[in-house]
Amino acid sequence: MSFHGQKILPAIRTMKDFEKMLDTPFEYGVFLDLHVGMVKSVFDYAKQHGKKMFLHLDLIHGLTSDEHAAEFVAQYVKPYGILSTKGNAIIKAKQKGLYVTQRAFIIDSSALKRSVKLIEKTNPDYIEVLPGVVPKVIKTLHEETGKPIFAGGLIEEPAEVELALEAGACAITTSNRDLWKHFY
Repeated sequence: MSFHGQKILPAIRTMKDFEKMLDTPFEYGVFLDLHVGMVKSVFDYAKQHGKKMFLHLDLIHGLTSDEHAAEFVAQYVKPYGILSTKGNAIIKAKQKGLYVTQRAFIIDSSALKRSVKLIEKTNPDYIEVLPGVVPKVIKTLHEETGKPIFAGGLIEEPAEVELALEAGACAITTSNRDLWKHFY
């Protein structure tokens, strides 16, 4: 299983990461940690290079991650999609035609149950499970929601990527450039 033929979704934390991603065959990726003043120009540049990027709405410096931010980003930036932990932002971005990813931190069985309930409410296109090194959680969340799963966080080895994919993840979000290289 993969996301449009990619096992890895490069997670971009710095402009250096972005430059490196531009030199890869990866078509899809995720922007993390952007300043609000840079968002539009960085997305325009990505589009010029044929990259379809998700934007982590909660990590835009200078912008509150709520439904108003989701509407602004959808209309002004026009990313391929967004990631967020915020249900209202997910719902608004989906209404505006973006692909949406509900980010879920699964630290215990209560968090898993809360996440399933939130996912039922928000109906995202994708779910990102963190940490992504727990195949049992990936499998359970995929089975309970029927949604495609991205696994992220603490994945450092190619074998961990494969285990997450075998458990039902469709892609791994990672800023680890060694893993990028291994999978392109």
